[in-house]
Amino acid sequence: MCKKQIWRHRRNTETLSIKQQGLCFKTRTNAEVIIFFIHLNFIRLNFNMFVTDIRKEFYDVVVNQRVALFVSPDIDALCACKVLQALFHCDQVQYTLVPVAGWQDLGTAFMEHKEQYQYFVLINCGANVDLLETLQPEEDSVFFICDTHRPVDVVNVYNDTQIKLLIKQDDDLGVPSYDDIFRDDEEDEEGDGDDSGNESDGSAEPSGKRRRYDEDALERRIERQRARREWEARRREILFDYEQYEFHGTSAALVMFELAWVMSKDTKDMLWWSVIGVTDQWVHDKIPHMKYVTDIATLQRHVSRHNHRNEDEENSLSIDCMRITFEYDLRLVLYQHWSLYESICNSCYTSCSFKLWSINGQKKLQEFLADMGLPLKQVRQKFNSMDMSIKENLREVIEESANKFSMKDIRVQTFAVNFGFKNRFLASDVVHAAAALLENVEKDEMPTDNFIKALDCLSRSNLERLHLGIDLAKKKLKAIQQTVASCICTNLILSQGPFLYCHLLEGTPDVKLFSKPLALTLLCKYLLKAFICSTRNKRCKILPLIMAAPLDVEKGTVIVLGIPPESETSDKKNFFGRAFEKAAESTSSRTLHDHFDTSGAYD
Repeated sequence: MCKKQIWRHRRNTETLSIKQQGLCFKTRTNAEVIIFFIHLNFIRLNFNMFVTDIRKEFYDVVVNQRVALFVSPDIDALCACKVLQALFHCDQVQYTLVPVAGWQDLGTAFMEHKEQYQYFVLINCGANVDLLETLQPEEDSVFFICDTHRPVDVVNVYNDTQIKLLIKQDDDLGVPSYDDIFRDDEEDEEGDGDDSGNESDGSAEPSGKRRRYDEDALERRIERQRARREWEARRREILFDYEQYEFHGTSAALVMFELAWVMSKDTKDMLWWSVIGVTDQWVHDKIPHMKYVTDIATLQRHVSRHNHRNEDEENSLSIDCMRITFEYDLRLVLYQHWSLYESICNSCYTSCSFKLWSINGQKKLQEFLADMGLPLKQVRQKFNSMDMSIKENLREVIEESANKFSMKDIRVQTFAVNFGFKNRFLASDVVHAAAALLENVEKDEMPTDNFIKALDCLSRSNLERLHLGIDLAKKKLKAIQQTVASCICTNLILSQGPFLYCHLLEGTPDVKLFSKPLALTLLCKYLLKAFICSTRNKRCKILPLIMAAPLDVEKGTVIVLGIPPESETSDKKNFFGRAFEKAAESTSSRTLHDHFDTSGAYD
């Protein structure tokens, strides 16, 4: 990639023309030339397409336009979509919503809509590839990308005519400097042209002088070629360091909520959607713990602001009232919509702590329940049916007993919402419910139908659909727990040198569920934690895990996922994206790298 390709939109033919043999100015004074170069240096220092004023540079641009909205099928993207939809409805912006599951879907969707739309908004897709190279759009097409995937492709960063990144600047992006990765090819051409021109001018000189000049010109050419090779080698090294790890940045839903906030159009529903988006990143282990805590603190300030503003409404506690609260709650999945016993058995944290796949683990669980002093009848019935006297101080009782059993992290910072008198949900409850609806395999429905149902369950007017999602999530979590127990007990996890490997075979119970990326991700992370708790091999405890599951039995394809080693201090950076690409090249395997998570699932 040369500077000419990147800068072509900045050239003004009325003031200058750039030719192969150099720069030819059509300016009248030297002062204009000096001003031009000052401006050019300023451009090079500030030459990127990160949007700094999201209202002015994004929303005010699209508010009077027709917009195509391409949304990735993950919960954070759904929440960002809900926030943006609410803003669009408020300002009567015309838009078309298109779910895109992978790069092929994105390409197809763009081809279908490129004639009708000039402006495209991409949520959680598009940032980590050269989008213009992938889609080949017309020069008047403009893409606004709100994507958590990192690293951002460098060509996207340094081309600000058609691509605008809606990405928080305080994220640790580590983008290489422009001059380290782009080179002006015209400089080389100009140098070569000068040499040839000088040689022709010196043809009338004595042969000795001409010979010495030829030798000097050759040396200069060799020096330039050597310098270019060194620059290209350094560029490859810089890009390799920048692109080798995949990770995630600030939640797209939080970015969209902050847009609504700066426009003074934020509502409690928008705030709740942004809470769910951040919680999705925590549930699916996409961000480090400290990043989660930082974003939670940001959201807590917004929650306090909204609660203070609506104190009268909350005190009245009407049937339509919505109240968001910050809490330290239990790391027990769906426990308020399940029995406490089922939740403990199917939560990754408690299951791995007790090693519930073993007989000793089951004994430990019974000891834990006895230590809490709760009647078994109460523990095994639905949470809503438990005695009020038990529920009032349940969290304190569980935390006290958990400390005795070395579960010191049984509590986690989170948010809860109350809709009226009887409907209460933790943010993680909604994440699990929406993910279960999004990847529902019980009915042979189109992915678009599941996408719409998952989107609908986020609205408080569709609580029935949310409860349906919770029921599906319970089945999914049970299937994950049973599959983990089966893999551990039958030694399906193999050590393959530098990594661990597990392959779910056809005929495995619920194997169809794990053909979906989010479900396979939860299973993979659960399984790695369980394996670390059960193995005595210290070396295996620091290895990454690769997991494969059947994708399409008729076609004989599998979906493959790689996750980094388990660590409390992990920065959640995943190196499997590049590793899978290199492995596919070296083995000449037929692979389809179609998912937006490059180190996630591969077909």
